[in-house]
Amino acid sequence: MKKISQLLFGLAALSLVSFTPTEIPSSKKGKETAYKVDAQQSKLNWKAKKVTGEHSGTAPIRSGSLALENGKLKGGSFDIDLKALTVTDITDADNNAKLVGHLKSDDFFSVEKHPTASFVISSATPTGDGTYDVAGKLTIKGITNDIKFPAQLKTDNGKLTATANVTVDRTKFDIKYRSKNFFENIGDKAIYDDFTLDVTLVATPTTNVASR
Repeated sequence: MKKISQLLFGLAALSLVSFTPTEIPSSKKGKETAYKVDAQQSKLNWKAKKVTGEHSGTAPIRSGSLALENGKLKGGSFDIDLKALTVTDITDADNNAKLVGHLKSDDFFSVEKHPTASFVISSATPTGDGTYDVAGKLTIKGITNDIKFPAQLKTDNGKLTATANVTVDRTKFDIKYRSKNFFENIGDKAIYDDFTLDVTLVATPTTNVASR
């Protein structure tokens, strides 16, 4: 009887061992690096076209950050200082100031109410040789829309440089002044809906984090 009891106890113990779930190790994301955007070295150039010509200028990058995981772009954001917006194609001081003032008015960017525009990366898909298809949310005048654009990423001596050419439909941000889609019979006074942003972000690493 003693031997039978020992045998049954052994079988029970074996069954518990056999059916104990195997622990699956959690996956590791890898090495993440955070970069702080250098506002002094970064820049944004804008260009807008109308039927009779075009205008161009700058708007300073106010702040920003980028995040890499295993050397690949993962996320990031940047802010644009619209109160410091400039026009670079008009040399006459009075005419230059007039256009700058108009662009800052409620007809365009309403900078007194909305001094900053911003962009936040939602996803960045590598397409080869340091290029990415970037998707994210652009906010202008307090209005946020999804946009997509290609971007290039380069690293040199620890410094990260990201460049992109972004096309923006201004009417999606309630900037409808002289748009053919909202004002009829304006002829050669029309301003095209799309404008472009040439963005260069220069950033340096701030932290290294090994994810667990």
